[in-house]
Amino acid sequence: MTRVWNWNRPVTVREVLEDLQQERSIAYTTVMTVLDNLHQKGWVRREAEGRAYRYEAVSTRAAYAAALMNEAWSQSDNQAAALVAFFGMMSPKQREALTDAVRMVQGPEASETAEPSEPPKTSETPESPDEAAGDAGR
Repeated sequence: MTRVWNWNRPVTVREVLEDLQQERSIAYTTVMTVLDNLHQKGWVRREAEGRAYRYEAVSTRAAYAAALMNEAWSQSDNQAAALVAFFGMMSPKQREALTDAVRMVQGPEASETAEPSEPPKTSETPESPDEAAGDAGR
């Protein structure tokens, strides 16, 4: 699938074969069998072109990754714990991408109507825990 996604257009067995052969030796029939299996499983569609077929991915790599994550998450007996564990494995860059994705899904109106997660700072709100402790003694 990676090769089909990388081409980002309908490809022939020969094109995939030549691409793979840059890295390793592989038989034409092996590539043909794999693409046929992917077609039978619904991962690619194919269209006849002369005596050959052109294969095209049915969905994007991102949609495939999302389906895998959803499948794994839905099989958990504690979905909240699974998400917490997953988020804990993320790099800061991945967490930032997740935050951006949540914003996109929620849309701009969600950020306008959402309540702030922290109360605004006022003269009565201590700036730090140390100031809070100092105010307690007054």
